[in-house]
Amino acid sequence: MSEVIDVRGDGAAGIDAAMVAIAAGECIVLPTDTVYGIGADALSAAAVRALLEAKHRGRDMPPPVLIAEPAMLRSLAGGSLEDALALAEAFWPGALTLVVAAHPSLRMDLGDRGDTIAVRVPDHDFTRELLRATGPLAVSSANVSGEPAASTVEEAQAQLGDSVSVYLDAGESSGVVPSTVVDLSGETPRLLREGRISKAALGAVVPALGGRSGEPDGPDGAAITEG
Repeated sequence: MSEVIDVRGDGAAGIDAAMVAIAAGECIVLPTDTVYGIGADALSAAAVRALLEAKHRGRDMPPPVLIAEPAMLRSLAGGSLEDALALAEAFWPGALTLVVAAHPSLRMDLGDRGDTIAVRVPDHDFTRELLRATGPLAVSSANVSGEPAASTVEEAQAQLGDSVSVYLDAGESSGVVPSTVVDLSGETPRLLREGRISKAALGAVVPALGGRSGEPDGPDGAAITEG
């Protein structure tokens, strides 16, 4: 049976319970600065598979990875990082997901992601503290595929039920507007999804992003399924 823990005020009990679940390869539901997410150990292929199964989603929609600190990007990404680091400095923590070339030595089986990985540092104090304790988490929006993203733990429970071991309740989320998604894995930066961070704001940091938006999914299977 799932456990629901209110993490408002003192989140230590929630972090402890989440660490136990993550270590066991189980899924948790956690707050972010957009909507609630379902998370699993990004380094465990079995845990990521359980996450995708909970959402009724296939390997063709790999989840992004949430990290606690912008500095961790270097351990996940390969190739030129000039634009990625500039955007991270400007907007992380925040609602910006970066699709980057994966580091050649990266051993994360997130699904059919090709040679890319989507990464974000959420602007949520509790969640970053959780990530410092658990390490990088594969995180997708806390809903069954095709259904609305959950803005409360109750909405997440109604959809995901006992496929999630621990629900971390931080109250209602700040809204359903998702993160902005930028693809930096190719030669030319592309805006894949304009969310909370505007094209104009991105273009002020990386001028090439002032052009036309791309498609809603990243290249080589790096689909974005988290807010």
